[in-house]
Amino acid sequence: MVTVAVFFSRFAFRDLNIPFCRMLGFLKQPVVVTAEINLNLVALTVIGLVSRMWALSYPTAVVFDEVYYGQFVSLYMKRIFFVDDSGPPFGHMLLAFGGYLGGFDGNFLWNRIGAEYSMNVPVWSLRLLPALTGALCVPLAYQILVELHFSHCAALGAALLILFENSLITQSRLMLLESVLIFFILLAVLSYLKFYNLQKCSPFTAGWWFWLLLTGVACSCAVGVKYMGLFTYLLLLAIAGVHAWHLIGDQTLSNVSVLGHLLARGIALVVIPVAMYLSFFYIHLTLLYRSGPHDQIMTSAFQASLEGGLARITQGQPLEVAYGSQITLRNVLGKPMPCWLHSHKNTYPIRYENGRGSSHQQQVTCYPFKDVNNWWIVKDPGMQQLVVSNPPRPIRHGHIVQLVHGITTRYLNTHDVAAPLSPHSQEISCYVDYNISMPAQNLWRVEIVNRESDTDVWKTILSEVRFVHVNTSAVLKLSGASLPEWGYRQLEVIGEKLSKGYHQSMLWNVEEHRYGKSQEQKEREVELHSPTQADISKNLSFMARFTELQWKILTLKNEETEHKYSSSPLDWITMDTNIAYWLHPTSGAQIHLIGNVLTWASANVATLVYVCLFLWYLLRRRRKICDIPEDAWWIWVAAGGLCVGGWAVNYIPFFMMEKTLFLYHYLPALTFQILLIPIVLQHLSDHVFRSQLPKNTFSALMVAWFSSIYLVYRTFSPLTYGKPALSAAELRDLRWKDTWDILIRKQ
Repeated sequence: MVTVAVFFSRFAFRDLNIPFCRMLGFLKQPVVVTAEINLNLVALTVIGLVSRMWALSYPTAVVFDEVYYGQFVSLYMKRIFFVDDSGPPFGHMLLAFGGYLGGFDGNFLWNRIGAEYSMNVPVWSLRLLPALTGALCVPLAYQILVELHFSHCAALGAALLILFENSLITQSRLMLLESVLIFFILLAVLSYLKFYNLQKCSPFTAGWWFWLLLTGVACSCAVGVKYMGLFTYLLLLAIAGVHAWHLIGDQTLSNVSVLGHLLARGIALVVIPVAMYLSFFYIHLTLLYRSGPHDQIMTSAFQASLEGGLARITQGQPLEVAYGSQITLRNVLGKPMPCWLHSHKNTYPIRYENGRGSSHQQQVTCYPFKDVNNWWIVKDPGMQQLVVSNPPRPIRHGHIVQLVHGITTRYLNTHDVAAPLSPHSQEISCYVDYNISMPAQNLWRVEIVNRESDTDVWKTILSEVRFVHVNTSAVLKLSGASLPEWGYRQLEVIGEKLSKGYHQSMLWNVEEHRYGKSQEQKEREVELHSPTQADISKNLSFMARFTELQWKILTLKNEETEHKYSSSPLDWITMDTNIAYWLHPTSGAQIHLIGNVLTWASANVATLVYVCLFLWYLLRRRRKICDIPEDAWWIWVAAGGLCVGGWAVNYIPFFMMEKTLFLYHYLPALTFQILLIPIVLQHLSDHVFRSQLPKNTFSALMVAWFSSIYLVYRTFSPLTYGKPALSAAELRDLRWKDTWDILIRKQ
């Protein structure tokens, strides 16, 4: 520690005998300001920054998943809305903030790994925040072990292991999010440990509140970067729950004090994280107010809230659907793709490939593109007119309507004929009068599912509607199956019989809407091709937009394809896999996600040793035999619960995930394992090797082991930093495992 003292002189007031001087009597003693500086932390921070930020702009080309995150950064710069099913928006916003600091305008085509960055892309700024957070993980590791009551030597060892871990360096030096996630995870762990240690001596002080609140903030940031952060958040909640349970049983605390403790923890660890999580989405939706390529997976109401796109089309539409309205109907489900109720002049084949017959009526499908054949006219069954009266007669929940196809003027119909691909459901068609014994059955009852009362009016965009066939009680539904060639591969629409509940595939909302004015068919066709002009606002509340976007993130599934570098969780423990991130177009320079082999092996051994020793001590304590002091036992339990628990909760869930997995998913779990290594080593030195000779031997082995860690780090640093370029022979020498994919150019 370095102590700095500041003294203020008093000589000017020495001989003055006035009341003012007596007021300044406190200056008879020097005013001292003391600052303690931990040089270990300073040195570790500086070395961490150097290791992560050296030649940060190299390579000046798109590296692996930068092609993925860069697209979102560009969309942020242009304020264009997007949906990323990988997680919440906070991490993307941090990367975009780096682009903003560098003056990035978003103009770059992120379409190929290895593409050279143009001059307008601030590579250094885009990679800055991941590098900073990765560097700060080094001093955080040091402080965590100190707060766990281990020696400064063990804490220094943990920090150096993080410092020399090649995989963490690689991930920190690129525009990726794992280093940001790990930083917030470690910050949350450190904050909680500091809070807990203050709890014992000075609860409800400023420092106590600061570290408790910072725990909640860091947890929310970790979850906001990637949902993987939720694993550590739940672990800390569980630990906090155990500690709170002990507080409740503490008879030295009054009921008011216990209640205060519980409320403080509830506010800091639950309320604040939830509020911050919502704030991430609020900022995200505020920034991204323009329509973009991901709009169509959102509901019509959400799309209409964005500038441009559907909002430009629907701006000014009438709000209330009336008899004579011209409408397009979008299926609410949006899966397997967004689509609109559609018909065309083609009819169902007389017989299908399996020999079943059809009605040979006009086809009705769900079409995934905007088209004039998506327009329908809502008709009053008791009147012939297809225009809106003056004043308009709005349609309410429970009203009976006919839906007339705008272009062909045929009525939406269903009858007791099996659907083409769903034989247990009814076929939906537009009625063609073949003058046979099959009368039209074209009456539909409008049921507004999200109504507030039974007299609600059917509203454009806002109302989710179910159409129930009056004659058969079948519900108009999207089956999602693709029709054969005769149906142009469009999606099948069916009449679902005896349907219970309100599945989204049965719900429709009016997206485009105008009041029809033309009674003649030719004039009406011209009208159907024309935009609407009236003005009405359909802005959604933030909570409505948040709920929809959150649901899309959680349920949206991209087509999972096998990736060359995907791997299983079993491959991660022994690092039987690697990822080639980048290859120089001409030389042998390349960047790989590959770890320090000795560190990974040591982490596995440390975990195994900890579990074995823990079970051994536990069994012995059951027999009333205490091998280590009581204080050492509880430190051992706490350290293992945090580190082994942190490894387990960040690793085991991946066995249950149905998604493409990569080696970098293991890095948060690995970080907890690395923290465990010096914990186990110090425990062995203090409590297992008790005589001097084993202690000296153990210390010598530790020096040799740590030197080897550094040598392995140096050996693989060309693959970590991408320089210097290695020859083919040197690259072959680095292929320590047959399963590693080291790229070697053919001569």
